[in-house]
Amino acid sequence: MTRWTWVDEEQLLEQLDLVRLSLPEAFHEAEAIARQKDELFLQAEQYAQEIVENAERRAAQILNEMGILRQAEIEAQQMRQQTQQECEAAEAQTIAEIERMRRQAQQELDEMQRLAIAECEEIQAGADEYADRVLQEMELQLSEMMRVVRNGRQQLQPETPARPRDASSSHSSARSSGAKSDRPKN
Repeated sequence: MTRWTWVDEEQLLEQLDLVRLSLPEAFHEAEAIARQKDELFLQAEQYAQEIVENAERRAAQILNEMGILRQAEIEAQQMRQQTQQECEAAEAQTIAEIERMRRQAQQELDEMQRLAIAECEEIQAGADEYADRVLQEMELQLSEMMRVVRNGRQQLQPETPARPRDASSSHSSARSSGAKSDRPKN
């Protein structure tokens, strides 16, 4: 068998003309489809790129918001610690000031007590001196009065006679001298 086939030349040429005339239109259609495909790929790529960019922006925004939130939490914690430290320092300072004032008040109280005791002792010493002076003056006055009384009594006593008295006169003179001594002395 041979591989030869008989073809009608005229018919083949007509067919080739038809193919030739149809090809540019098919090429144009293929080109249009290819361009459309490229545009679709380009649009899809751009859309995908926009989605990726939007996702990255949103992720960055979320991370930023989380960072801001984390930073705010850190700052709030630092503020709490600082406030706590300031409160503790103020409390310690207040306690120290109260203790200082208590010590100062105690010192002032001790000083006032010491001054009051010293003043009392001074007043007591003055009163003792005054009482001693008054008593000394009274003692002097009483001594003077006693001297006057003795002198007065001596002058009132009769001189002793040279002769002895009888018992009745002795009794009466003792009674009269006793009566005189029983009298209150002015």
